[in-house]
Amino acid sequence: MPPPGSATSPPRSGESGAASPRSPPSQQLASCPATALHGQVRTLTPDQRRAERQARAAPLVANFERWLRDTLGTLSSRSETAAAIGYALQRWAALSLYLDDGSIEIDNNPVERQIRPVALGRKNYLFAGSDAGGERAAAIYGLLGTAKLNGLNPEAYLRRVLARIADHPVNRVADLLPWNLATTEPA
Repeated sequence: MPPPGSATSPPRSGESGAASPRSPPSQQLASCPATALHGQVRTLTPDQRRAERQARAAPLVANFERWLRDTLGTLSSRSETAAAIGYALQRWAALSLYLDDGSIEIDNNPVERQIRPVALGRKNYLFAGSDAGGERAAAIYGLLGTAKLNGLNPEAYLRRVLARIADHPVNRVADLLPWNLATTEPA
């Protein structure tokens, strides 16, 4: 195992750039150089993001992998820490894929934000009344989520659709889908 503070050892508490082990996980993650880089490159094009990640994050990730492998060799194979490190190393290709593709995010926070309303309302969905009611609710949630992804205010979108749908030709209902309204009307 490398000596503390070496290039292949993660910073310890009290060292420059390190959060205290008793800090909340979000603070510990915020002090990670790879995470800080992610915030800096978020607005760049995918090719620019890839170049920055290769130049700045790839060496950090390589050092972290080396540290994990070295540490694993010093642990009992039955320890929970060894199991956690083994889990990460078995999935290393997937964990480090974001370095080679600028269109991949370092985390799944955007997806988590999108599904949060569904997760929070899970108990409410028990009262949909029937399977058909649940399917209708899912369709509405999908439609409103798509409106958001197309830059529309979901409430304003729904108002526009409901105001127009009664007089709208049934064979042109696709005109009312979010991606079509997003290109023809302001949000």
